[in-house]
Amino acid sequence: MRASPQRVAQATRQVTQWFESLERKPFAFQRRTWRDYLAGRHGLVHAQTGTGKTLAAFLGPVIEHLAEVDKTLTPSPAPKKAAPKKAASATRSRRQRRDSQLRVLWITPLRALAGDTETNLRTALTALGVPWLVEKRTSDSSASLRARQQVALPEVLITTPESITLQLTREDCIQRFAQLRLIVVDEWHELLGSKRGVQTELALARLRTLQPAARVWGLSATIGNLDEALVTLVGPTAAGQASLVRGNVGKQMEITALIPRDMERFPWAGHLGGQLVPQVAEIVRSATSSLVFTNTRSQAEIWYRSLLAQLPDLAGQMAVHHGSLDQKLRWWIEDRLRDGRMRCCVCTSSLELGVDFPMVDQVVQIGSPKGCARLIQRAGRSGHRPGQASRVTFVPTHALELVEIAALKRAVADGHIERRAPLSKPLDVLAQHVVTVALGGGFRSTELLNEVRGTAAYAHITDQEWQWVLDFAERGGSSLTAYPDYHRIALVDGTYRVLDRRIAALHRMSVGTIVSDAAMQVRYMKGKVVGTVEESFVGRMSPGDRFMLGGKLLELVRVHDNTAWVKRGRGKETAVPRWMGGRMPLSTELSQALRDELERSLCGKYVGPAMQAVKPMLQLQLAWSTLPAHDELLVERWSNREGHHLFVYPFEGRLVHEGLAALWAYRLSRLKSISFSMAMNDYGFVLVSPIEAPLDEALAAGLLSSAGVAEDILSSLNATEMSKRQFREIARVAGLLFQGYPGQRKQARHLQASSNLFYDVFSEYDPENLLLRQARREVLERQLEEQRMIAALDRLGQSRILIERLLRPTPLAFPLLTDRLRDRLSSESFAQRVQRLVESLEQAANNEKPAQDPIQTNRS
Repeated sequence: MRASPQRVAQATRQVTQWFESLERKPFAFQRRTWRDYLAGRHGLVHAQTGTGKTLAAFLGPVIEHLAEVDKTLTPSPAPKKAAPKKAASATRSRRQRRDSQLRVLWITPLRALAGDTETNLRTALTALGVPWLVEKRTSDSSASLRARQQVALPEVLITTPESITLQLTREDCIQRFAQLRLIVVDEWHELLGSKRGVQTELALARLRTLQPAARVWGLSATIGNLDEALVTLVGPTAAGQASLVRGNVGKQMEITALIPRDMERFPWAGHLGGQLVPQVAEIVRSATSSLVFTNTRSQAEIWYRSLLAQLPDLAGQMAVHHGSLDQKLRWWIEDRLRDGRMRCCVCTSSLELGVDFPMVDQVVQIGSPKGCARLIQRAGRSGHRPGQASRVTFVPTHALELVEIAALKRAVADGHIERRAPLSKPLDVLAQHVVTVALGGGFRSTELLNEVRGTAAYAHITDQEWQWVLDFAERGGSSLTAYPDYHRIALVDGTYRVLDRRIAALHRMSVGTIVSDAAMQVRYMKGKVVGTVEESFVGRMSPGDRFMLGGKLLELVRVHDNTAWVKRGRGKETAVPRWMGGRMPLSTELSQALRDELERSLCGKYVGPAMQAVKPMLQLQLAWSTLPAHDELLVERWSNREGHHLFVYPFEGRLVHEGLAALWAYRLSRLKSISFSMAMNDYGFVLVSPIEAPLDEALAAGLLSSAGVAEDILSSLNATEMSKRQFREIARVAGLLFQGYPGQRKQARHLQASSNLFYDVFSEYDPENLLLRQARREVLERQLEEQRMIAALDRLGQSRILIERLLRPTPLAFPLLTDRLRDRLSSESFAQRVQRLVESLEQAANNEKPAQDPIQTNRS
């Protein structure tokens, strides 16, 4: 029964009074979200971090409840300390709990966010006198809590996409969601464009079928394609009546850059990092609490050790945090960040999203974040309160990153944020979902097809594709019919169900789309867990070798039962763990902003401290070669005893350059039999050959054409091996591979061998298998960014080509040159060789007089 407008108005006043007791007022976007929720609308809230998106989404059903109970309550002031996290659920008897009904389902992409969300929601309920239970349900939940939730779910459940999918495998899922009013998808931008996002889309479609009255709301702080994000969240059919709420509250962001005292004119990746440690230490000491973000876990370990060496008096008040550390250690660090006992935490994206640390007053970013959205997200970890400014200081790891920093600052000021392209028809995720729904009460083919077509991801799935998925789940497709393990669903009286209890159990243990590289647990000899490292890293070590993990120096004792047993190490580490994942490439928006910034330099405009710092380097680039304008492509040719070098600078990001390098090598070799070695970074790539490449002939023959790019790319690379590696993920998600029981995960080489076997069987006996096609498509789209590469080729094809012959490597060429050396020399030999090259080039630069008019000189 819907409450009267008078009761709704009275309940809204109660909520407003609570805000006023906190010396705040609800923002306009919060009030609009409450109104639209009460009007029965779905929606997406887009607002900056720390402006109150959580309360915007959550207080709608709270107002609804207050209006329905016909009871006026005076809100009490918010407690100074949050209630203990585990107090509420323990206060209800089993009978009372059996009567509770789930009203709000809160889906979060990270388990780390669940704790803060639980505290914030419970604080609001306590202050407003609403007697709802708030609980979490993730893979970390205790056995006792899981047992209580088997009886009945609480009124508010905070969970992950994987855990809610597990709930949908229950036979009684219809009853469990009968009173569901609101589904919130927090940090929607983090899920959009991934298979977890598609899994969430399918779960939302299922929940809307089970409870049509439930409203879906998403929360996001950093996304460029808002309209598309809204359609993907609520489905194409409901999108026309859904609300897009923008929270423009004017939150300030202060962006500064740490300028090296000595700036070299020949940059190379990582050369500035160690030099700037003392300056970063000064920044950390000056603040109450700092988060130091790095882009990789290995980098976090190195920076933690370096900062601790500079600030030994902060031992115990400084920590390192990333996803490979033991969960209890991460929680311990997070608790101390919240209450201000942690002065500095060196971290990765593990603390990037939504975690509330009110005592953090500054963020330090090591290296470029490679995108506007990531910058905004990380900066928002400081000043995480309405009205407080977010502060972020950039620390460049090489000189060219100062250009990125200047470009980022301008792009953010202009409101540029990266779009997240939704995925289309990943059939491995759909195959998993079909089994999930068959477990959760079963389904009829036509009804589930209509439900699936209600999602953006599968809106255009054909009848043939749908039938293929059903056939794959029912009998393993045409090539696995003889194997009962792949007969996962069966048609009984027109309804598909799972009949085999073993298959049901294996499916529940395999739910999800996160496919991580095989990890090995690291444990002290006395039993305490430190964290995890990848099998491949441990496989290269011998007993007695030392490595860093969690900021601790550890010595490997032995490897047994998929566990690396260690003890405290002494002396100097011999290795730092490397985790798969690679370096993040430049985003499309930042690539464009970077090209714009370089064009300003071409015109003699060096705006801001960062650009002033790199002015000598860019002037030398202009003197020895040139800089490209936005409608130009710079190509530099240089020869030495190692061969003929072709340096190309599209400024499109590492992944695009990887594909472009292979494409250029392939197309050049078709004109002349020639072999190439290559290297690439975010700014360009280099091809090295024993004889000079026929560049002019290749340009005339369509070197920059986007026609046939997919075929040429697959021909230029080892496409079969790349597809096989991608197929392993697809096979796991689709249910072909079982990764092992808890605590008994199969080794990576065994999983890859099994995956390769499936790939070979399908290739020989079922070549039209849609999962094979998906693997090839994902290689192009995810590993090589095919669409972005095509757009880059179209842009470059319309550009003026500047070909410069060099006497010596330029500042832009130097980092590509050093990247080639890095792979061929030991770390010590590499550093010595680079230093000699720098000294030689600096001497040449000092002996020459720069061109007075570099633009005219290079374009005459």
